[in-house]
Amino acid sequence: MILNTQYSILSIDTSTQVCSVAIHINGILAANIETYKENSHSENLTLMIDQVSKFAGIQLSEISAFALSRGPGSYTGLRIGCSALKGLCFALDKPLIAISTLQLMAHGLKPMAENVDFICPMIDAKRMEVYQGLFDKFGNVVEIEKPLVLEKSSFNDYSDSMILFAGNGSDKCKSLFSNSKFIFITGYHPLAKNMGDLAYQAFLQNDFVDVAYFEPEYLKDFYTSAKVLE
Repeated sequence: MILNTQYSILSIDTSTQVCSVAIHINGILAANIETYKENSHSENLTLMIDQVSKFAGIQLSEISAFALSRGPGSYTGLRIGCSALKGLCFALDKPLIAISTLQLMAHGLKPMAENVDFICPMIDAKRMEVYQGLFDKFGNVVEIEKPLVLEKSSFNDYSDSMILFAGNGSDKCKSLFSNSKFIFITGYHPLAKNMGDLAYQAFLQNDFVDVAYFEPEYLKDFYTSAKVLE
């Protein structure tokens, strides 16, 4: 590998109500754009991709790879992001990188986690359910990501640990958990600007997904109406 080669990666996250696009060069942020308008991903994403490429001064044909947060998260949002990047990868013959949304969140939280034992990003999955993963303060996986129905006893095994909770699912925990060692960050979202290092390391290791067969990671089945019990 030539050490002074510059690799540019365009990343997107559409897993929650926030839609974000970023370009990193060798893992360093070159440009990013975010919109917090809910239910607008389908109308904004293509325009945002064009805008961020102009901000960075890089044409889409010059991008080395495309990266996206693979889920869990909003079914519709993940589908929109997946379809958009698959189209670009096919059209431009570029590889696709998929990063766990919860890992992306944990990575972005590391600067705030110096004095905690664990990081627990959570994404709202409706009612009292969340998608959650548990990471150490360095972003390493402690428990695999999973859907979780929140109860007062959900984190009893970690009652002596200082845990940093964040994400739009963590708001549900505040009324359940009274442990003074549990810290909550509000208004935190998975963002493409935090994907740079993760995507760059995946790129260097040729850790790509099959563009034709890749599907987002939903963690549970999606139902458009009430499930019929047989």
